[in-house]
Amino acid sequence: MAGLQAIATARRLGGVVSGTDVRPAAKEEIKSLGASYVGVDDEESAKQTGPYAGQMSEEFRQKQAELMATTIAKNDIVICTALVQGRKAPVIVTSEMVASMKAGSIIVDLAAESGGNCAETVPGETITTPNGVTIIGHRNWPARIAVASSALYARNLFTFLSTFWDKEANKPDLKPEDDLVKGALLTKGGEIVHPNFKPAD
Repeated sequence: MAGLQAIATARRLGGVVSGTDVRPAAKEEIKSLGASYVGVDDEESAKQTGPYAGQMSEEFRQKQAELMATTIAKNDIVICTALVQGRKAPVIVTSEMVASMKAGSIIVDLAAESGGNCAETVPGETITTPNGVTIIGHRNWPARIAVASSALYARNLFTFLSTFWDKEANKPDLKPEDDLVKGALLTKGGEIVHPNFKPAD
């Protein structure tokens, strides 16, 4: 989600944008935002069907590294967002790739708290490499954008409630059969009803 938001924002600002992901579904999402897709399409990537990327083989990572090496050298700004659930963040931007970038280029590593997607990232710090590339490795990015996070949460709540608002009754009408309600409803009548949170029998 962070990567797609970065793409959308960069496009609105007039940037020439490209994006990459190991999940095939993300390819269409990237293109739908007006960015070009850069990625390795093979049998291994085709198996990435979940919401999060899984661990990839060494052979795949080598293919990806070769593609990224030529791509990153052409970019002025690189925003890294790749995380593997429960593991250290994969290194996608190597030291050699950083060295190939122009002076004044910027790498924003949103995965810094999990070790970083860039080999040169120093978690919790902003550094400038000898060749003039600034690498931003803040920890806890959401805490740095509290106003935007609060506005986004408020907008989500408003959109959810307005979707189910009963004007005559002047209150929300949360139909239990609706998929949105099913996904958001945790408790009802003092009981846990969401299947993911029900205690084991």
